[in-house]
Amino acid sequence: MNIVLFGPPGAGKGTQAKELSEFYNIPHISTGDILRENVKNETELGSKAKEYMDKGELVPDEVLIGIIKNRLVEPDCENGYILDGYPRTVNQADALEDILNKLEKPLEVVLNIEVPEGELITRLSGRRICSNCGANYHLKFSPPENDGICDVCGGKLYQRDDDKEEVIKQRLDTYNNQTAPLIDYYKRKDILVNIDGTGNVEDVFEEIRGVLDNL
Repeated sequence: MNIVLFGPPGAGKGTQAKELSEFYNIPHISTGDILRENVKNETELGSKAKEYMDKGELVPDEVLIGIIKNRLVEPDCENGYILDGYPRTVNQADALEDILNKLEKPLEVVLNIEVPEGELITRLSGRRICSNCGANYHLKFSPPENDGICDVCGGKLYQRDDDKEEVIKQRLDTYNNQTAPLIDYYKRKDILVNIDGTGNVEDVFEEIRGVLDNL
């Protein structure tokens, strides 16, 4: 089962990827994670990537696709994979298709988790983290007993810069600008399926399972 998972910040993409990975016993491949792993392990491609990262530049597509290719030939990908965070541009999608065809592991489905922007902002902007122990809260869904104070250790809660509304809107704009062409790209290939991400984790997972079980 070969899957690409799309979803804007706050859509629950990471949660669903984890659930799918455990249920179908296929690896969740986050490009950010494998990039950091290659840099940490000082692989040849990781060292090349680090040169760009140290200069604050984007890692070139040819380096990133090389890292992804190396990950996809590992034994745990024999029965499939879930790609998360790649591709982000049409050029990357073309490069990925070429690699997957050569590996004889073509994509079967692209799952696009959709959530209205207003709900995404509510989900992300309400998050709070304890500055002392790192416990997570949400002002709407899982608030602390005492405003601004951690239930676990009494530490002060704070909001990450990434979770401030103006930053969230910038992140969503970037995602929409990058992803819109890819939605059309995979729609033309007839492998795109839109998923309603507004339900709870279990409901969204069941909808995805229904799609995958009918492939």
